[in-house]
Amino acid sequence: MEEKIYKGKKNGMLVLVLTVLLYLAAIGGTIISAISLEAEVTPLAIVGLVICIVWLCFGWIFWCGLKVLKPQEALVLTLFGKYIGTIKEDGFYWVNPFCSSVNPAAKTKLNQSGDVQTHSVFNGNAGQISISTEDMNRKISLKLMTLSNSRQKINDCLGNPIEIAIAVTWRIVDTAKAVFAVDNYKEFLSLQCDSALRDIVRIYPYDVAQNVDTTGDGQADEGSLRGSSEIVANKIRDEIQKRVSEAGIKVEEARITYLAYAPEIAAVMLQRQQASAIIDARKMIVDGAVGMVEMALERLNENNVVELDEERKAAMVSNLLVVLCGNHDAQPVVNSGSLY
Repeated sequence: MEEKIYKGKKNGMLVLVLTVLLYLAAIGGTIISAISLEAEVTPLAIVGLVICIVWLCFGWIFWCGLKVLKPQEALVLTLFGKYIGTIKEDGFYWVNPFCSSVNPAAKTKLNQSGDVQTHSVFNGNAGQISISTEDMNRKISLKLMTLSNSRQKINDCLGNPIEIAIAVTWRIVDTAKAVFAVDNYKEFLSLQCDSALRDIVRIYPYDVAQNVDTTGDGQADEGSLRGSSEIVANKIRDEIQKRVSEAGIKVEEARITYLAYAPEIAAVMLQRQQASAIIDARKMIVDGAVGMVEMALERLNENNVVELDEERKAAMVSNLLVVLCGNHDAQPVVNSGSLY
């Protein structure tokens, strides 16, 4: 199904004015014909009265063809089941009154922009109440919209359960495909986002892990969900786009909005991260302490401050490492007697 742009002119205001004038003329003609028939029954008065009554009863049908479109809105029109075109340009149109607009997702309410309109209604007893109502019109929005699905629990490539959520920015580029190629393009997009997210997340570990290939080149790399969020988001976007192209949808962007370990392993993983941080900190402290001890021994030898044998050098190194690597401040002991 290919999209066809409706070529009708913007005659909505002209038709509205003409129908209103005809209604006024019909009301006046009905009154005049009724007065004429009271005075004298003539064929002209009868025909005029019948025409006016028929117009008053059925003239409103022309109003069914009046369509108003705002910027970035579209209307898919069908005539007795046949697709005749899509109106995309904003304006006031008049189309065939028997044309019907189609939007299978008009009543679908998802966790995304543009689905729910909130109106404030005043109640004398309860004050101001906010009521959410579905957008029941048949117009299709061509604006950028954001879909934010609920959090999903997915196992990463190491089997660790994580919770992740994404926000997808999308727009409709082909109204015919969106309406006729799938049953409900909003639900279709939502399901494809969940499926694509699962497929991509299973490739990556939550954090950097050894011997894990996330690029498919057969070599281990440092890709991870936490550290390579930009790359992961782009892959998710591309995967979703491949799945929804047949529905006339273009995915502009996909972003990770929530990422965490599942509650059942979150505490254990936090302890693991803390242990790793402590080990890294200890390594840095030991490296610095060893460097300071080496520098102290070299300075003592260069300036001939004191001559130490190997046994006392070892004792000095031990004392310096205890002081520099300890968790608490050192408590010095002053030797007031002989060194030996």
